[in-house]
Amino acid sequence: MFNKVLIVNRGDAASRVLKTLKKMNIASVVVYSEADQDLPYIKEATEAYPIGPSPAQKSYLNQDILLDVLKKSGADAVHPGFGFLSENANFAQKVEDAGAKFIGPSPKWLAKMANKNVARSIMAEYGLPIGTGSGALPDDPEKIKQAGQKIGFPVLVKPAGGGGGIGMLPAYNEEELVRVVQEARTMAQRAFDDGELYLEKYFENPRHIEFQVLADQHGHVQHFFERDCSIQRRHQKLIEESPAIGIERDELNQLAHKITTILADIGYDNIGTVEMLRDRHGNYSFLEMNTRLQVEHGVSEEITGVDLVEAQIRSAFGEELSQIIQKPIKNQGHAIEVRIYAEDPKTFFPSPGKLTTFSIPKIDGVRVETGFAQGTTISPFYDPMLAKVIAHAATRKEAITQLLTALKNFEVTGIKTNIPFLIDVLNSEKYQLGQLDTSFVKEFLKNNI
Repeated sequence: MFNKVLIVNRGDAASRVLKTLKKMNIASVVVYSEADQDLPYIKEATEAYPIGPSPAQKSYLNQDILLDVLKKSGADAVHPGFGFLSENANFAQKVEDAGAKFIGPSPKWLAKMANKNVARSIMAEYGLPIGTGSGALPDDPEKIKQAGQKIGFPVLVKPAGGGGGIGMLPAYNEEELVRVVQEARTMAQRAFDDGELYLEKYFENPRHIEFQVLADQHGHVQHFFERDCSIQRRHQKLIEESPAIGIERDELNQLAHKITTILADIGYDNIGTVEMLRDRHGNYSFLEMNTRLQVEHGVSEEITGVDLVEAQIRSAFGEELSQIIQKPIKNQGHAIEVRIYAEDPKTFFPSPGKLTTFSIPKIDGVRVETGFAQGTTISPFYDPMLAKVIAHAATRKEAITQLLTALKNFEVTGIKTNIPFLIDVLNSEKYQLGQLDTSFVKEFLKNNI
């Protein structure tokens, strides 16, 4: 097994990976920017290295500095967490060239699948349903307009090299398309160090269903069922759950089996998530494949009992799936995750600042993941997520009740959070009935403000 793992991430991502490394008795190395120097997990790691100024481009996206830490620390593997460089094939190759193992898909698959355009082509070739889309968008405004005309408005502008809803913008006409392409390109370059964009036909109000998978380096792939991530605001997931309510199990199992068969056939070799859109008639369209650990991976961990970070590490080390997972995977009970953001619950504007109070409730069946502690600061330089709260219970109704209890018992002062908004959503009749699609939040806000 690896002796020492460098975590090139921050916040709850770094804290989550660190937790599993401790469990596996693997030495850990963390990095931190000036803004993050007081975060609690830094003291919990075996080693910690400063990596410079607060802006991500100068720290967490600065490959030279991170590779220098890799060399100094003597780590024999790198875990990228999620976001930042987690889907960057160039960085993964540099890690491998430096003699360490990148804990994730091989650089080849990062290059192919992390680029959404290439991923669409591969999945279409193997028979997964694909919606109408474009290739990489040029800079020429006239050619951008032509691409939109060919697909038909409305269209969705998407970064080819990133995820998390960043840089995803709809356009309803040619002029708007040219404008949002410029905006999205800037956002994608800043967030992912990759400004490539493409277009998709904009699906109105679908459900967002994704499938968690893990592959080894020996041709085997296992799925960990689906997650429903339909509760979103501006393409940013807010609530995720499993199993997906109101969809036949046979339908979901057949699609999961098809996905694992495709990934085994092409030789995919580590963790990933295949994201699909489902219309009201049960038709699916491939959205993208995230070639990394997902923010919401904990939902799948709760219903299957599998530590996906550990499984990912063991796969990267070369173990076979039969060694990593020795019992049949079953989905047990219902799990729901909510994301607590440091933002105004009414305007949704970010609310950075010092956590003068931050008390996390301890409730049976509820798991909280965060990279912060009382007295630390939510920086304006990064994603404003404060914590993830995951409830696991025998039924969906019980999981909702547990989540509500947990959220009502959080104590947070010094900043604003979206906790009141999350409570309102979980209490709503439409959510409790499982009437979910990606328009949920928009309609909820329209009817409740």
